[in-house]
Amino acid sequence: MWSAEDVARSAVRRQGEGLSVEQVAGKVTEAQRRERETQQQLLDSPAEGRGRDEEDPADLADQWVARHAEWRRVASLMSEQGWPLYRPEQDGQGSAWARDRDTRRQDALARHARWQKERQDARDELKTQVWLNADASRRLRAIADRTGLQPEQVLAQLADRIRMDDTGALTVDTFTPH
Repeated sequence: MWSAEDVARSAVRRQGEGLSVEQVAGKVTEAQRRERETQQQLLDSPAEGRGRDEEDPADLADQWVARHAEWRRVASLMSEQGWPLYRPEQDGQGSAWARDRDTRRQDALARHARWQKERQDARDELKTQVWLNADASRRLRAIADRTGLQPEQVLAQLADRIRMDDTGALTVDTFTPH
C-alpha cells in the first residue's frame, strides 16, 4: 500500500524528531552506507535462491535509497532554515506528505470496509433457480405483467413477506407487488 518513499518519509519524521544537525548528518551517513550495502546485496543474491519468508533485497534496497534521499532532504532543510533541531511539525513539505499519506490510508480503510460489507452482503444473499409448473408459471407471469415487474422481482417480494408460525407452517399476508 505504501511506496518506499512513503515508508521512508514516515520513518524519518518519527526517528528524526528532536535530532540535532550533527545527528541528522549521522543518519545521512548511515543511510548512505545502508543504501550501498543493500545495492551490493541485491547484485550478489539471486532472486530464485530466496525463501518465501525472506525479505526481497530489491524492496530493501529501494527503502534505503528512499531513506537516504529523505535524510538528505531533512539535513538540507535544517541547514537552509537554520534549525538546531528537527521538528516534523515545522517541516511543511514533510507535513504535507504525512497528511496525504493519512488521507490515502483513510480512503483505503473506507474502501476495504465497503468491500467487506459487500462480501458479507453477498454471503447473506440467496440466489436460486425455481422451476414452476406451467399453471404457477402462467399466474406468476400474469402478475408480473400487471405490476410491471420481472417474475423474479415478484418472487423476491413474496419471499420477503413469508412468516413461519410455531407449527412450521408458512404464511404470507395479502400484499400488492410494487
